[in-house]
Amino acid sequence: MDDSKGGFRKYSGLTFLIGFGFFTMGIMDVLYDTYLPIFLSNILEKMFEGKGAGNFINTIVGFIMTFDNILAIFLIPIIAVWSDNTRTKIGRRMPFIVILLPLSAICFSAIPYMVPQALMKPETARLITDPSAATNALVGILLVVFGLNIFKQSVRGPVVALMPDTIPGEFRSEANGIINTMGALGAIISTLGLAKLMNLNIALPLLGNTQFRLPFPIAGFLVVLATVLLYSFVREKSSGETAREEKVPVFKSIKGIAGQADKSALWILLALFFWFLGYQGILPFIGKFCNRVLDIPAGNAALPAGFVAIAQALFAIPSGFIAHRIGRRKAIRIALIALIVILGFGAFIASPLANPLGSATRFYMLLGMMFVYGIFWITIITNSFPMLWQMATFGTIGIYTGLYYTFSQAAAISSPPLTGFLIDRIGYSGIFIFAALCMGVAFYFMGKVKKGEASEKTQPKAA
Repeated sequence: MDDSKGGFRKYSGLTFLIGFGFFTMGIMDVLYDTYLPIFLSNILEKMFEGKGAGNFINTIVGFIMTFDNILAIFLIPIIAVWSDNTRTKIGRRMPFIVILLPLSAICFSAIPYMVPQALMKPETARLITDPSAATNALVGILLVVFGLNIFKQSVRGPVVALMPDTIPGEFRSEANGIINTMGALGAIISTLGLAKLMNLNIALPLLGNTQFRLPFPIAGFLVVLATVLLYSFVREKSSGETAREEKVPVFKSIKGIAGQADKSALWILLALFFWFLGYQGILPFIGKFCNRVLDIPAGNAALPAGFVAIAQALFAIPSGFIAHRIGRRKAIRIALIALIVILGFGAFIASPLANPLGSATRFYMLLGMMFVYGIFWITIITNSFPMLWQMATFGTIGIYTGLYYTFSQAAAISSPPLTGFLIDRIGYSGIFIFAALCMGVAFYFMGKVKKGEASEKTQPKAA
């Protein structure tokens, strides 16, 4: 049967439904990355009040923000491969999704409730006299974050692998554009909608006082709702249909990737390590930069991430179609060059040279910069994953998915402590300079890639 008959249109509806899995990640990740560093900074500043360690708070926050990535580097490949070899009546990915996503939602909703509201703002935190309040808050938030990331990072592999299970290889750039649009929609709801509720100060049944808290339980509810929709409308292949598929041992497949004469898969993995090294260095600190340096209210601190999400929602699908026409590799390399220029402009905005412009002007310039950044960043994300999947078989899609996340999460572990140290030493402009250099290295490695275009057939058998 010719899967390409009728083009991608016949798969678009299914792809949008699969995108609800990405929607859940988008709605949680942006709130997590924007406000957890602010919560942690407030707690740590109280703990180290009057102590020398306070000069390294951004470095400490950077280390804590790698916690989820350390778990991810182990959990995503393991669970992705486990789901490769799972056979149930509801599919091989869905059992993980319907259990782990709701558990993620519960833990996510609880994050702000671990922190006394007086610790949410530096000016009120100074009035706290109980020396154990900050320590107890730190322990509580770390425990909840641990639970969240056990569940969320475990489910990420099955969520991502659900799409290439069902969409033919030649259409995966377009499909990846759609599911990234759904992820961006979740991020837009978080940043332009839910984040605005951070400053709402009312009392609600069960939730109590809502100030600095309300977006998290609402996001948790939306994650549960998206899980119900995903389970209700997406049908995987039945266990009978997949039982005859080859189950390829994980170590055999990884060895095969490393031993291939053409190293395209390896070069892509190295390239994505570096572009994520740059991206993940900015992500945890952009909200704090707006809140602390530009004096932007907490409810607006997520707006830069929101503008990235808007750009992703608008350009994720077009970037997939453009790459189908000009080639995935070419599209990614053009995007990397553009990001180097954009990040250089970001370094100026964050530097003392921009102080005469005023905080408001710098903030609006940052929003515009992040929108343009999002256009080219989503071009990379939309097309890099399909390049790897193009080199996989049905039996190894989970393994390639796991390797993608192994390298991206390794970058996410390495980057925040390093960029936190750069902030402590030279200021926020350092994170943009660092990111630009990382994009340059990624551009070099992508020049070595020879495979992964939409015109190629997916490999018929495992390495």
